[in-house]
Amino acid sequence: MDKLSDNATLSYTDDQSHIDSLEKTKEAVERLIGLVGIFRRHYPIIVFIFACAIAFSLVYLFTTPKEFTAHTMFLIDTTRLKALLREPRLADVESIPLDDAQVETEIEVFKSHELGLSVIKDLKLTKNPEFVGTQSGFLGALIELVLSPFESPTASPQPVESEDALTKAALGQFLANRQIIRVGDTYVLDIAYTSTNADTAAAVANGIADAYLVGELDAKYQASERVSKWLLGRIAELRQQAMDADRAVLEFKQKNNIVDIGSGNGGNGTLLVDQRVVDLNAQLAKAHADTAGAKANLERIQVVMRGDITDAAVADSLKDTIITQLLTQYLQLQRTYNVYKAKYGATHLAVVSLQTQMAQLRQSMSGELARIAQSYQSDYAVAKAREESLEQSLAQQIAGSQHTKLDQLGLDELESKAKAVHADHDSFVRRYMEVTQQQSLPSTDARIITLATPPGQASSPVKSKVLLYSAMLGLMLGFAAAYLREATDNVFRTSKQVQQLLNTNCLTVLPATTAASASAVPSRNAQKSVLIIGRSAKEVSAETAGMYRKVIGEPLSSFAEGLRAVKVAADISGSIKQNKIIGVTSSLAGEGKSTVAANLAELIAHGGRKVILIDCDLRNPTLSRKLSPKADAGLLEVMTGKMRLQDAIHTDPASGLAFLPAVIESRLAHSSEILASDVFRRFLDGLREAYDYIIVDLSPMVPVVDPRATTSVVDSYVFVIQWGRTNIKLVQRQLASAPEIFDRLLGVVLNKASVSILDRYEDYYGRYYYNQKYYQRYGYTR
Repeated sequence: MDKLSDNATLSYTDDQSHIDSLEKTKEAVERLIGLVGIFRRHYPIIVFIFACAIAFSLVYLFTTPKEFTAHTMFLIDTTRLKALLREPRLADVESIPLDDAQVETEIEVFKSHELGLSVIKDLKLTKNPEFVGTQSGFLGALIELVLSPFESPTASPQPVESEDALTKAALGQFLANRQIIRVGDTYVLDIAYTSTNADTAAAVANGIADAYLVGELDAKYQASERVSKWLLGRIAELRQQAMDADRAVLEFKQKNNIVDIGSGNGGNGTLLVDQRVVDLNAQLAKAHADTAGAKANLERIQVVMRGDITDAAVADSLKDTIITQLLTQYLQLQRTYNVYKAKYGATHLAVVSLQTQMAQLRQSMSGELARIAQSYQSDYAVAKAREESLEQSLAQQIAGSQHTKLDQLGLDELESKAKAVHADHDSFVRRYMEVTQQQSLPSTDARIITLATPPGQASSPVKSKVLLYSAMLGLMLGFAAAYLREATDNVFRTSKQVQQLLNTNCLTVLPATTAASASAVPSRNAQKSVLIIGRSAKEVSAETAGMYRKVIGEPLSSFAEGLRAVKVAADISGSIKQNKIIGVTSSLAGEGKSTVAANLAELIAHGGRKVILIDCDLRNPTLSRKLSPKADAGLLEVMTGKMRLQDAIHTDPASGLAFLPAVIESRLAHSSEILASDVFRRFLDGLREAYDYIIVDLSPMVPVVDPRATTSVVDSYVFVIQWGRTNIKLVQRQLASAPEIFDRLLGVVLNKASVSILDRYEDYYGRYYYNQKYYQRYGYTR
C-alpha cells in the first residue's frame, strides 16, 4: 500500500509538473501571438520608427569621425625590492605576492593627473589640435554645418589661450580618452588610448607606460637619497660611540694596572715580588681568567638553556657561528611570519609552513646549545684544576697576593660594549653601501610586455554594432509606440471587441464607402432611381442614389453582403419573437446609422418583401433631406390626421421600398413625447398589418433621449458604431444607462471600416471577407 501511495504521489507530481509546463508554454505562445498581433495592427508605426533609427544610425556613421584605440600591455612584477628592510638579504630569498589593493593602487597612479601632465609635456600635446581644439561631436558638427553659411567672413580671430589653459584643455581630453583596465585577475594592465589618429593613439599609450616607469625611478631615487642621508648621520653617531668605548677600555686598564697579555708586555704594570711570583702570578691570573671565562660561559649557557633561546643577545654572548646563523635565520622567518600572519591570518598555508620552519630552527638551536654546554663544562673543569694547582703553588710563595676578579669583570663588560658598538657601526656602513649601489643602479617593479602599435582598424564607430543597436533600439521604440497606441486606442476595431466589451453580437463589419465609390458601378435600374411622391415623380440626386441605395446599385458588393447578415439575424430573431419593427440608432451623429437604415430597408425590399422606412429622427431628419428634400408632409402630418399615409409615402420603383419622411418646419422641444405617445404606437400597430418589415431611423442616443422613448413599440434595435472612431466607454455608458434598449438589441454594426487597416486587426474581415479573388469566384464585387 505504501508503494502504491508513493507511486500515486509521484504520478500526481509528474502530471502536475506537466500541466504547469503546458500552461507556461501556452502563456508564452499567447504572448507571442499578442506581439504578432500588435505588429500586424501597428506595423506602419513600427516600420517608420525602425526606418528612422536606421537612418539616424547611417547619418551618425557618415558624420562621425573614425577613432582608433591603441593598447600597451604593462606587467607589475610580483617581487618587490627589499632595500629598505631591516635585513636586505631577505629580498634575495623571498618574494611577496601583490594583493588586489596594491594592483588597484598602481591603477590609480596610472590615472593620476601628475602622470597625465608628464605625458602631455613629453609628447608636447598642447600643440596638437586634437587635444586643444574644440571637440564638437556629432550634434556639434550638425550645428556647425547649419550655422556655417551665416557666419561672418570678417569675424575677429579667437584670442590665443595661455599655456596653463592649453595644458588644462589637453589634460581634459587626455583623461577622457585614456583607459586603464586590469586583465582578469592577473598583474597585467591594459593601457588603452583612443584618438582620431592611429599614430597619436599608439604614441600616447606608450607614453603613459614610459611616464609611469620614469616616475617610479624618480620616486625610488628620492627615497634612496633620503635613506642615505639618514644612514650617514647614524654612522657618524656610532663611530663616536665606538671611539668613546675604546677610550673607556684603555682608561680602565691603566687605572687597574692591567697589562694586555697579547701585547707582549706581560710583566709591565703588575706588583711583583720576584720574577717567579711574577710568572706564577701571570699564570695564575691567566688561570683565573680562563676559569672565570669558562665558568661564565657555562653559567650563561645554562641560563640561555633555561630561558628563551631566540633572544637576540644569545648570539653576541655565545659568539658561536652556528648559533648566530641559526638565530639569524630564525629572526628572518619570525619577521616574515608576523607579516604573513597579519596579512593572511594564522591558518594560511604559508603561515603554517613558516611556523613549522621556526620550530625546527628552535630545536636545532637547542641541540647546539646542549653541545656547547657540554664543551663549556669540560673547559671549566680543566681550568679549575689548573687554577687550583697554581693557587697551591703560589700560596706556598706568597700568601694572600692575588688580584680581584672584579676588575677583570669590569674590563670584560667594557670590552663587550665596545664590540657591540663596533658591530652596529659596521652593520650600518654595509647598509649604506647597499643603498648607495641601488641609488646608482635604480630598477622598477614593472615592465612593458607589449608596446602599442598604430591600429590598422578603427575602434569606433563600428558599423555592425551601430546598425545592430540602432535596429534593436528602433524595434523597441517601435513596439513601445505600438503598445502605447494599442493601450490608448479606446475605439472599436474588431467584432471580438464588441462581443467581449458589450456582451452582444457583432452583426457585421461594413466597409467605408463614399458617394463616388457607391455610384461608380451603374445599376440596371439606374434610369428608374426616383422616388414617387404621390402621383408625381421627382429625380433623386446621384449622391443620394449612391449612398442610400448602394445595395441596389451594387447588390453583389461586400457592403450589401454585410447588410444581408443583419437581415438574416433579424429573421432568426423573428422566428423566436415578433421582430417586425427594427430601430436603427447610434451613440453620436455621423456614425452612418441613416445610411445603414436606408440600405437595410432597400436590401429587404429588393428581396421581394414589403418594407417601409420611417425617418423618426425628429431633431435631425437626415433621410428626409436626402431622399425627399422637397417633401411637404410626412410622419407628423399622418399621425395628426392632416394627410393620409398613402399620400405621404415615397416609393422607390426599383425595389418597392416605401419611405415616410419627417418634415420639420421648426425645432421640436418634446420629440420624445411624440415617439412615446399612444398615437405613435397605434400608428405603428397599423403598419404591422400592412408591411413585413418596418425600419425606423432613430436619433443618436448621446445628444437625444428619443430612442429610449420607442422601447414600447420597437421590437429590436440595431446599434451602429463607427469603426475606429466611437469611444468604447461612451458606448458602454450609453447601453448601460438604457437597459431597455440593450435587452432588445439585435446586435451591433461596425460601420465605415477601413478594409486595408482592418486586415491588421481581424483576419476574417480583413483578409478573407473582403478578398477580391474570393468575391470574384461568386460573382461579387467589393
